[in-house]
Amino acid sequence: MSRLSQTFTTVKPILGMLHLAGDGAAAKLVQAEEEARIMAGEGVDGLVVENYFGEADDVERVLDRLCGLDLGAKIGVNVLRDDARAFALARRYPVAFIQVDSVAGHLPPEADGPFATGLAERRASVPALLLGGVRFKYQPVLSGRPEEVDVRIGASRCDGLVVTSDATGQPTDMDKVARFRAATGGTVPLLIGAGLTEANAAEQLASADGAVVGSWFKHDHKDTGRVEAPHVARLMRAVRSLRSAA
Repeated sequence: MSRLSQTFTTVKPILGMLHLAGDGAAAKLVQAEEEARIMAGEGVDGLVVENYFGEADDVERVLDRLCGLDLGAKIGVNVLRDDARAFALARRYPVAFIQVDSVAGHLPPEADGPFATGLAERRASVPALLLGGVRFKYQPVLSGRPEEVDVRIGASRCDGLVVTSDATGQPTDMDKVARFRAATGGTVPLLIGAGLTEANAAEQLASADGAVVGSWFKHDHKDTGRVEAPHVARLMRAVRSLRSAA
């Protein structure tokens, strides 16, 4: 049994992004709690607190608030541009999982070794599940290695790989998911990292073990919008239908 299955009791868990939009720290906190309640209330399995529009300090404020509530969803964290802060927060709060956008392939060879050592030390310091990206959207490719090698290395550094195409909201390339599956031999769970909708959920989740959803839950399905309950409800209905048919 994978650590993903041990952390999430549902098949093909859906993780919703809290992007921390809002004008000022207080507004970000209020909006994040509202959006967390919407997603958890509609059955989203995990909530990723991420400083997409905020700062690392906003992430901590939101974590502090959400961990004091009983929403029923697992709480996760992704501190963009500061992986060490994410692990520090996971040591301070009851975080179930950490997302790191790139765990392999994004650094030149001379920097990759020290990065791998530091990541392994931080990973050992927390019980949280680690979800990592390889060839993730907006991340550079500087390793000089073939994709399949980076994927195998990335898989050895985390508990699940998050797969995207090239941009936020862009459907994840199923050929890429298949390549990642082949490279890892099916030994590591794969999660869709962008572009999951109720219309493509059947196709996407047939090839993956879960998904991270951000923009699709929002007004006009854009990352700048606010999470809207009907969008969450429709996608989760589609997911529940897939689960019951499995």
